[in-house]
Amino acid sequence: MKPTINVPFRKNKLLEQALKEINSNEEILTLWNILNVNAIDRLKMTDHGPVHFQLVANISLKLLRMLIKSGVKPSVVKDFKLTNDHAELIVLLASLLHDTGMSINREEHEEFSLFIANNLMRESLGFLPIKDKTIVISETLHAIINHRSGGRPATIEGGVLRVGDALDMSEGRSRIPFDAGQISIHSVSALAIDEIKITEGKNTPILIEIIMNNSAGIYQIDQLLRRKLTDSGIEKYIEVRALIKSKAEKNLIKNFTFK
Repeated sequence: MKPTINVPFRKNKLLEQALKEINSNEEILTLWNILNVNAIDRLKMTDHGPVHFQLVANISLKLLRMLIKSGVKPSVVKDFKLTNDHAELIVLLASLLHDTGMSINREEHEEFSLFIANNLMRESLGFLPIKDKTIVISETLHAIINHRSGGRPATIEGGVLRVGDALDMSEGRSRIPFDAGQISIHSVSALAIDEIKITEGKNTPILIEIIMNNSAGIYQIDQLLRRKLTDSGIEKYIEVRALIKSKAEKNLIKNFTFK
């Protein structure tokens, strides 16, 4: 079965049209398969295909909508006088195309993603006027390049993607690579994250609660989420809390022996 991405449109016709184009684009679907062959089979990482993109798209759109509800104006609205619908389109496109460069190589995949995503968007966004299309593509590419380590997005949309990508970490879905089946701080900390809750905060527009079964999850939060949230440009709008859901921590390791 071919993968199909679904997000809540909320009457956003731009999202609906873009997803129609993407879900029927054989090149994109094939690229997603290549990404997972490279990530899962060859590099022993968690998936970087449709499941990841579906999660990132929904998380990122939720973050953006919460920011807009709180009065934060998306950069494409502020700087180019486009609409919130265009901002959502940028976030969706960045969510679905940010890892396409892994079809070539894991290292520097963000840079490779730029020219692949650029070509795909030029083919898929024919329903937009040329001016709008050019702006949307440029803003999406900005978000893609700045999801890398050390990235510093200058747009709200780019910051949303950066944080949304990092929040795909629940139930062992670490974005930090580790050898499958090997006991390490990477694998143990990934298994310690049970759930991510995103709600409206009292002190900030967004509250992110990370539910852990073991305090080892702190490593995942510090090494992944904190680094992505820092310099995202939206950190001032987000509060992060981590808690262990029960008094007794889950035993994540039955035994460990040095060889």
